[in-house]
Amino acid sequence: MRPINFIILILVITLILNACKNKNPKTNYNDSSAIEIAYFGQKPPGLIPEIFDDSFLSENNWKLKGVAQDMKQVYLSSNDDSPFFRSVIVFQQDENQYNVWNKYKFTPASNGNDSIFYCKNKYIERTDAGWSEIKSLGSMFEREDWGIMSLSVSSKGTYVFDDYKNNDVIRISTIKDGKREKPRLLGKEINTGKFTCHPFIAPDDSYLIWESEREGGYGGTDLYVSFKQQDGSWGTAINMGNDINTSIEDGSANVTPDGKYLFFTRIEEKAKEDGSKYWTEQKRYWVSAQVIENLRTKE
Repeated sequence: MRPINFIILILVITLILNACKNKNPKTNYNDSSAIEIAYFGQKPPGLIPEIFDDSFLSENNWKLKGVAQDMKQVYLSSNDDSPFFRSVIVFQQDENQYNVWNKYKFTPASNGNDSIFYCKNKYIERTDAGWSEIKSLGSMFEREDWGIMSLSVSSKGTYVFDDYKNNDVIRISTIKDGKREKPRLLGKEINTGKFTCHPFIAPDDSYLIWESEREGGYGGTDLYVSFKQQDGSWGTAINMGNDINTSIEDGSANVTPDGKYLFFTRIEEKAKEDGSKYWTEQKRYWVSAQVIENLRTKE
């Protein structure tokens, strides 16, 4: 399987001044680290993927992780000497600078309203005082025989997650009649091939994107999409094409909350002179999310 990409540090840059006026910042960040909003001022891409240039963050070893559902927060990730340390750093905006005012040990992925953040089989909730303690998703997700790397949550409460301990499969858990259903394996439309992982489910549950290495692909892992059918089943997996997929590893897809852009990563495994393997630096790309809609005609 591919190496687990641990997200070590998430910076939550809060752009709502009114929500933070009564909070005193605890740490001032240096002037050179002021962050622009709206995708950092970069020109939006069209139907051909372009590198998302986050090189201006490199001095802090930060990488863009995602954008909050309300488009008022940006998540950045950074490596740390301790590979299992996770935290949230919450920023407030003050005269075009960002000031740290709290820090929490967690790596979040948002649900539909940014009041809850998820990580694997855990979650935290916003409170008037900041964030709750880390909580479990429940006993049905606390299994030693499962290896969850990535969990995606729709606005309907659907959980989709991978499992590297069981031949790299993807499972789904929905809510029915107000109750959480037991996770179940998705069908062969999704769970075919190798290294099937890092799912992203649309906010309205209408499609699922994931990465997998399959026959007929372009080499390495490719990104695939499946659209939900009228009867609730998942359609045939569609390779997202050679504009998205390459001969190296393409994966870790997510769509911005405004539905405009698809983000994904590329990384390549290479060999040293002594024969040992290493992974190149991961690069992040973005492209108009129209590429997803264009694939509906291929169902």
